[in-house]
Amino acid sequence: MTDLVSLTRLCPPPNPPMSIRWDTVEADLGMPLPRDYKELAERYGPGRFCDYLSIFHPHGVTEFVNLTGPVPGRVRAHLRKDYDEGTFPVPYDPDQLFAIGATDNGEYLFWITTPADPDAWRVAVNEARGPRWFTYDGNLTAFLATVLSGQTQVPQFPDDLLDDPCGFTPSHPTLWKPEPPTSHGPVDTAAIRAWARAHGYDVPPRGRIPREVLDAWNQTNQT
Repeated sequence: MTDLVSLTRLCPPPNPPMSIRWDTVEADLGMPLPRDYKELAERYGPGRFCDYLSIFHPHGVTEFVNLTGPVPGRVRAHLRKDYDEGTFPVPYDPDQLFAIGATDNGEYLFWITTPADPDAWRVAVNEARGPRWFTYDGNLTAFLATVLSGQTQVPQFPDDLLDDPCGFTPSHPTLWKPEPPTSHGPVDTAAIRAWARAHGYDVPPRGRIPREVLDAWNQTNQT
């Protein structure tokens, strides 16, 4: 059984496979892409796993979830600053990291773009405003399949991630609210939690922030 088959059994794709001009995408990025990612992107399209994890996509509905948008470059610049100044330990050269996804809590998923063969790239996850990193010795599709099946546990992900059945939700432009142009870093979850408690919302001290809280925060603070 392939990793993609395992993933589709866990999270059935809601739409038929889509066609993507990979030659154009790779030309825009200036690098080749892993085959597993191409199959994943074609099979699922843009969207979110478990209402928590977004994988950047060539057809992302905003620039903030688009594979060829500005986010990977911005994240790399922040990592470079941390790497050079020693703010947080970055275990890899930032020039070898390419952001490929993000969580609601502000973590990013990265390809470790060495060796040169993209099909040998591994996956890393950072901690939002923290020192921890997690490395998965496999490709992105295998990472998703093992994490969403409970076989792999990422310390930065919430403990209750799999408490409810995990699915895939396709993205639509009307469902996404872009970040303000001045926002370049990960989401400040501590600020969101403090704001939520001050406004009567019940939020856990750690783990996943409820979707209704995030929606209220975005409506109040990003308009």
